[in-house]
Amino acid sequence: MAARFRDRFEAGRVLASLLKHRAHDPDCIVLALPRGGVPVGYEVARALQAPLDVFIVRKLGLRGHPEFAIGAIGSGGVRVLNSEAVRALNVSDAEIEDTARQEQEELERREVIFRGTRPPVDVHGRNVILVDDGLATGSTMRAAVVALRQKHPRSITVAVPVSATDSCHEFRADVDEIICARTPEPFIAVGLWYDDFTQTTDEEVRELLEEAAGFASAERAHAHGAP
Repeated sequence: MAARFRDRFEAGRVLASLLKHRAHDPDCIVLALPRGGVPVGYEVARALQAPLDVFIVRKLGLRGHPEFAIGAIGSGGVRVLNSEAVRALNVSDAEIEDTARQEQEELERREVIFRGTRPPVDVHGRNVILVDDGLATGSTMRAAVVALRQKHPRSITVAVPVSATDSCHEFRADVDEIICARTPEPFIAVGLWYDDFTQTTDEEVRELLEEAAGFASAERAHAHGAP
């Protein structure tokens, strides 16, 4: 029986220990999927001395069937569509635009809540580590990977503390590196592998991003010889 994590912070420290080969990489950046991925990403970023930011993804659902995604939008104005699904379901351009507009408004609202006035970190040419608190079906993470590729990072690593075995394996063909700290069987649900799986609040996300921005600035100053 796989051991449970105390909370997301402990999970992040365990995950960070598996990412030591990324430490001190000046091109490394940690992007966390909010909200639950942020405490995990905070510990990873701190251990690797890398910048931390959020990468928000909103699925574009089919009208009347929002759980069926025909595409996704991501932070930084990224939009990807499943062209096969759009054609097969005869989804009109007007319907796509209407759905995308609604989801873009929600994405922008969340970015203001989480990041405030700080601009998103530029990922072009960077080695990105995408972090969440776990993978069940992996659909949100998969949408994040597809959206992130549009921003041309040098490499993408998906890293999670716990995952369903199949979901972990399925990412091997889609990213440069996949790290799943634990793949318990039976898996059932992400929350079962945490003693404390309390929902992360918007305020906690803001505070963690602010703290991470502070230690990232301090590390940059140290690297440039500042006292």
